[in-house]
Amino acid sequence: MIARPPLERPLAARFARRAGAAPLAAHRGLLTAMAVFAVMLCAVVMLGSGTLSYFDITFLSSGGATLAIAAIGATVVILTGGFDLSVGAVISLVNVALAAGLVLGGPQASVWQATATGVAIGMAAGAFNGFFVAVLRLQPIVVTLSTMFILQGVTLLVMDKPGGLVPPALGEFYMGDAWPELLPMPLALLAVLALLWLWLKRTPFGTALYAVGGDADSARAAGVRVDAVRFLAYVLAGALYGLAGVFLSAQTGAGDPLVGNPLLLSIFAAVVVGGTRLGGGKGGPMGSVFGAYILMIVVNILLVLNVSAYYSTVVEGVILILAALAAAANRDSVPVRQLRAAIARWRAWRAGTLPHQLGGADRRLAVATAAPSASAAAPSFAVRHAQTLRYSLPAVACLVLVLAATELTLGRSLAHWGYWNSLIVLASFLAILALGQGAVILTGGLDLSLPWTIGLSGIVFAGIAQGADVALPYAMLAVLLLGCLVGLVNGLAVVALGLSPIVATLAVNGILQGLALLYSGGTPAGFAPPLLRSFMTGQMAGVTPVVLFVAAFAVAAVLLLSHTAFGRRVYAVGNSPLAARLAGVPVGRTLIGVYVLSGVCAALVGILLTGFSGQASLGMGDDYLLPSIAVVVVGGGLITGGRGHYLGMLAGVLLLTALQTLLAGSNLPYATRAILYGAVVLGAVIALREK
Repeated sequence: MIARPPLERPLAARFARRAGAAPLAAHRGLLTAMAVFAVMLCAVVMLGSGTLSYFDITFLSSGGATLAIAAIGATVVILTGGFDLSVGAVISLVNVALAAGLVLGGPQASVWQATATGVAIGMAAGAFNGFFVAVLRLQPIVVTLSTMFILQGVTLLVMDKPGGLVPPALGEFYMGDAWPELLPMPLALLAVLALLWLWLKRTPFGTALYAVGGDADSARAAGVRVDAVRFLAYVLAGALYGLAGVFLSAQTGAGDPLVGNPLLLSIFAAVVVGGTRLGGGKGGPMGSVFGAYILMIVVNILLVLNVSAYYSTVVEGVILILAALAAAANRDSVPVRQLRAAIARWRAWRAGTLPHQLGGADRRLAVATAAPSASAAAPSFAVRHAQTLRYSLPAVACLVLVLAATELTLGRSLAHWGYWNSLIVLASFLAILALGQGAVILTGGLDLSLPWTIGLSGIVFAGIAQGADVALPYAMLAVLLLGCLVGLVNGLAVVALGLSPIVATLAVNGILQGLALLYSGGTPAGFAPPLLRSFMTGQMAGVTPVVLFVAAFAVAAVLLLSHTAFGRRVYAVGNSPLAARLAGVPVGRTLIGVYVLSGVCAALVGILLTGFSGQASLGMGDDYLLPSIAVVVVGGGLITGGRGHYLGMLAGVLLLTALQTLLAGSNLPYATRAILYGAVVLGAVIALREK
């Protein structure tokens, strides 16, 4: 026998240890979620009776099953690198469809008929999303956000208020036992889904899910039908959303058109807590199941400790941020790189080697410039602004068509200044939001925290002002500073922590919702000062004062984005952050700046909305998220950044506001507004997409 060299055995052992550790590293997210779940479960038991009875198991399993099933569906989409914001709307639609009797077999439908109906509705919604994302290759964010509003409108058309009756057999089946006194049906259902996933993961389709999420171009080069995989992923996810809606209906026994809306933040928090990487290619549904039950147990612990339920969205938002940070934790993560850069800069400052400390002669390269030719003519306006006109004029053309339809429908309205005055007043909120959201989108980001930035700002403003004109200045200052703080938090989460803009702003939106509930106690108090009321609803010489403000604001917005260094940096970052950084653009400060701008604009809208309605209300900003994105897209902005002009966005604002006014005069149901917004955004994205 030949003796091995002395160093060979340790080296071989080291490689063996690495090989054995590889599977653990690949499932780190799942194992971590399982460990956290075990600790949380022990905490619940210790805070309770000290034992875990079969009733406790049944209660806990049914309480988190809806969230777990929906999180499985969301995970499938995220594994491909996609994102689906329509999940809550699908669950709501399935719930009201079952409660309204729109099911095979009617009110006395069997369990299988009701389940098949819910799953079919979900698959149809998934196929709708999949067509636009996979076939037309549109951005998943704008597609699923539009689908969310379309489905919410359809849901309100089916049932505009809670009521109805879910087939009784559904509750008896899903809330019962698969094995009496041993296995609750919710756990059996999740076990079946787990087995199906383990089988699917080993099929070519399961392998392709990870391949597409890891690197779509490499997967396509290897022969994977990327578009087909993405389409099927959305269909499969829709089926699971439908099943989640069925289970939720079995729990509640009745319909509620808003029942799925609060689940959106929890679903993505569960996915991230479960170890699935946003962007695709890593993770799995089983981790999301444990993530869902972790969130559910956290809420139960808060209840046991007599902590207000208003803290639940705050906790979920914080957990989402912490989980996203933990999932990305490594030596190359953004926070670690930022820390290393800060240490290096501090050391350079101590050594006096920073560029501004060196001084001396100008070391920039001298660039020779040719003298302008006397015969060269300056390009015309059309040539200089060809791209802006190309993408903005469609919104103007559609606005002309809507105005013409308004004239034909409502009669001689365009000839009266009152119509235009009212149109601009109603458009003022979106005109302000278009600057903030538009600047964020121009950099390639998205601000989903607008709804509760508006809501919290209005509530705080009304609470401080208390209807007194003397309190107006410092109430406005306090709220604008609040908006600045919210934007700063969003910007730092994106830049310093390296979080996805969607994750960061969605989490912040949930935190702001909880803060608004805590501040107001669930019932906002206070009123707008009379001076602000006059500013929003009064008239001077036939003109509402806010109309003049909007005109001045539009001029300032155009100057900011088109004629300042900040505006040029915004476009540079949106076109290519790397190229902008290499060109010396302060990318981080620019990104933080656009989120601060968005927060300030949202806070200003909260103030003006309070003045317009006379008082603040919970959820007063909910109707402005999709429109704030829609006006940017309809106005020619590119959802991935780098393209757009504020005047085009302003044309989109007037278009959607004029369309809303036309519909209001046609006596169509309120639900059609959401459907129309979603359809308009999808149509605009299709018409203006890059070929």
